[in-house]
Amino acid sequence: MTVPEPPVTVSSRLGHLEAALNSVIRGKPEVIRLSVVCLLSRGHLLIEDVPGVGKTTLAHALARSVDCGFQRLQCTADMLPGDILGVTIYNSKTGEFEFKPGPIFTNFLLADEINRATPKTQSALLEAMNEHQVSMDGTTYPMAQPFLVIATQNPVEHHGTYPLPESQMDRFLMRIRIGYPDALSERSILGQSMMATAPSVLPLLSPEELLKAQAAVEQISVDDALVGYILAVVDATRSHEQFALGVSPRGTQALYRASQALALLEGRDYVLPDDIKRLVTPVFAHRVVLNQRTSLAARSTEAAERVLGEILDRIEVPL
Repeated sequence: MTVPEPPVTVSSRLGHLEAALNSVIRGKPEVIRLSVVCLLSRGHLLIEDVPGVGKTTLAHALARSVDCGFQRLQCTADMLPGDILGVTIYNSKTGEFEFKPGPIFTNFLLADEINRATPKTQSALLEAMNEHQVSMDGTTYPMAQPFLVIATQNPVEHHGTYPLPESQMDRFLMRIRIGYPDALSERSILGQSMMATAPSVLPLLSPEELLKAQAAVEQISVDDALVGYILAVVDATRSHEQFALGVSPRGTQALYRASQALALLEGRDYVLPDDIKRLVTPVFAHRVVLNQRTSLAARSTEAAERVLGEILDRIEVPL
């Protein structure tokens, strides 16, 4: 059994990890913090943004920050489920069929440009992401621990892409966007590009240390009033006239767990209302579905975030 560590100890150790990630992705401390929150929450991370802002760089750096197994998939339209899960082949020497594990059998899987894979290939990730196992030819294979899928996608490209269905989106604990850097950060980036090699992140956590930190998240206290606040926000998404689909119970659990992880990361053993408000958009915005009239009138992502903001403004925050 993994024994959880005190919040201050975990926060101090993860502070070094955040500092290393901030040296790779300049000027985006909130993006880095949310990424580490996702890591602590045992969730999967979707990084969605325009080309060239560092999506793959962030995903690679986050995966390399822990001394675990790492595999990268460059998703394409001709990729098959077997390219992810593995295949069963016949061994002529033994006269038996043998399972050859695919790249999903690792600790950190980077699925780059995930929306370039076909729906059939995308669905190969569903069982592993939700149940931490893979079923092949009547046999169930458990995933390694820790296990995290980090996926990137470009929201503005449509040619040769297949939008992720709601069932796939719901399995990502969080969706984040990096955005363009400010002028000072971009000047620093220009200096990096002239160097022989770009800065990289060395492993700062062992698998055991990460598992202990994840166990510590579950010990963070959430007041009953804050549980009621989370449920009120979720219920509002399900009844709002501009949403055709509200937040699922999986989404409710995700917000609860992420708020615990954020509190731990900041050295507290209790959750604050601001933790929840800070996480509603990255945890909920990709789970809700706008009704047809709203989605036609505005860009779906921005409209969903706006409606979530209105819900937060309307619901009373517990004291």
